Amino acid sequence: MPNEESKLIIQYFAEIAREKNIGKDMLMTILEDVFRSMIRRKYGSDEAFEIILNPDRGDIQMFHTREVVPDDELTNDVTEIKYSEAIRLDPDLELFDEYAQEIFITDFGRRSVLTARQTLAQRIREIEKEKLFQEYTERIGEIVLGDVYQIRARDMLINHNGTELVMPKNQQIPKDRYRKGDTIRCVIEEVNMDNGNLSIIVSRTSPAFLERLFENEIPEVYDRIIEIKRVVREPGDRSKVAVISNDERVDAVGACVGMKGIRIHSIVRELCNENIDVINFTTDKVEFIKRALQPARVLSVELNPKGNHAKVNVPADQVSKAIGKGGVNIKLASLLTECEIDVYRETDYEDDIEISEFEEDFGPDVIDVLYEIGCDSARAVLRLNPGELVRRTNGRIDEYSAKNIFKMIRDEFDEDELN
Repeated sequence: MPNEESKLIIQYFAEIAREKNIGKDMLMTILEDVFRSMIRRKYGSDEAFEIILNPDRGDIQMFHTREVVPDDELTNDVTEIKYSEAIRLDPDLELFDEYAQEIFITDFGRRSVLTARQTLAQRIREIEKEKLFQEYTERIGEIVLGDVYQIRARDMLINHNGTELVMPKNQQIPKDRYRKGDTIRCVIEEVNMDNGNLSIIVSRTSPAFLERLFENEIPEVYDRIIEIKRVVREPGDRSKVAVISNDERVDAVGACVGMKGIRIHSIVRELCNENIDVINFTTDKVEFIKRALQPARVLSVELNPKGNHAKVNVPADQVSKAIGKGGVNIKLASLLTECEIDVYRETDYEDDIEISEFEEDFGPDVIDVLYEIGCDSARAVLRLNPGELVRRTNGRIDEYSAKNIFKMIRDEFDEDELN
């Protein structure tokens, strides 16, 4: 039968639609759009055509309806049919009657049939992508569990219920070591649709990942008895989490750490032994800075009027703890408190040199910048390193200049004085 081809196409794509969880009504709409496109390509217009879809029987009928006109008055062969041709097809027709002729998909030719199939498949793929885009957009910030199925130089591909997730290198904890087939936990970071290409980015370095782990492992956080105010991370190395209890009977830090650290240890293991400092949040900026610098003991904090820069004094034996390996502790404390922190030793050195003494060597602009970040003496500069100096000054002092500054200052001291 001429209509068998239509039925086969509809049945084939109905099966795909069921697999992709696409509704029957949506499928019928797509089918009608595809067939109308075929009609427009062949006839130039679809205004004289009617398409009848029967979702229960799974078939489709197409009718070309034209008005019967005198042979010499035909002006549009899409909407009109000559009287002589019409009565040949149906002898009972009279002038100006409407003649509805059924057309079949085979009338369009093999190439059109193949095009229709390709178009239908493409539309279903697009709808599937749109559904996934909507689904995963609503799940941003949520932890998912997937299987690693490909590890590449710049990223890692993860299978989550048949959907491909991408974890770029910068979203992987440096200490992470995964193989194909391993199960991995991560948080959905962002979902993008670019020119029909769906991209779902996941992360293990995001602060949101640490927040979700706290919710999973600590019932009080999940129940909002304890609220996470801020999270900052140096993935795989150290993180700081500021928490506050909404119930005065519950100790926020104690509940997060757990008996003998059992709760926090499960999170630490998930994060490749990342050190996690859990501290009580407070709106008292000075006190918050003291807590943020733990495990170092702070003697005093001098905060500028804007509250965005602090000079912190610590005992001489606590400086390394306050700064941390590679400056990570002071960096995270600054991020957590939203305040640039400079650490000073308790001991005052009589042989220190005012930074202004180097104005002729460094220039007045550099001296002003050093004062801005709290480096008012030679030893204050030497407590940093060239990289930290570049970061603190937001690049106003470049790496080359920073190294030169350190060399000039060191030359002013004997080696014994620096130790």
